[in-house]
Amino acid sequence: MRVLFVCSGNICRSPLGEQLLRSMLGADPVSADAFVIESAGTIAQDDMAMDATAAAQSTRLGGDPSAHRSRYLTESIAAGADLVLTAERAHRADVVRLAPRAAKRAFTVKQFARVLDGLEPSDLADVRSPQELVERVARLRGTVPPPADPADDDVDDPYRRSEATHVRVADELDRALRTIADALRAVA
Repeated sequence: MRVLFVCSGNICRSPLGEQLLRSMLGADPVSADAFVIESAGTIAQDDMAMDATAAAQSTRLGGDPSAHRSRYLTESIAAGADLVLTAERAHRADVVRLAPRAAKRAFTVKQFARVLDGLEPSDLADVRSPQELVERVARLRGTVPPPADPADDDVDDPYRRSEATHVRVADELDRALRTIADALRAVA
């Protein structure tokens, strides 16, 4: 299964999400082999290193930023993903514009975690693969109440902001990705 993280420059949020999810799933050899986890950016310049403050947060939370190189999101990258997790709703819209068929597989990171948290165990009882999980969450996303403020499904851009902002953003991603990793691991 291909999981794609998308943000703007592919130097802060999306590589952080990629690295944290890889770390969370990599602890289990079965899960590690079941997933290809990557990232891209809607306005990224190819081959840029990860932002140093974001990289420090990745390391703090168990990720490995050492090999990251940014890349620009293309139609083929978006279309090839089984699950697209974006930093913001605007990034999700960009993904769907590039690859309309990805609409059912594209969510913000926090939205996917929120929907998973809002489902009953019986909603997922017969799910047997990560792809089925994505399909089920897509089908049931409307049954889980949206946040009072739609922006609550977005992850703030910490680029060129304080270390405290980077820590807050990293911790938000970490919380959401723990929910997602648990769900993916359960059906891998």
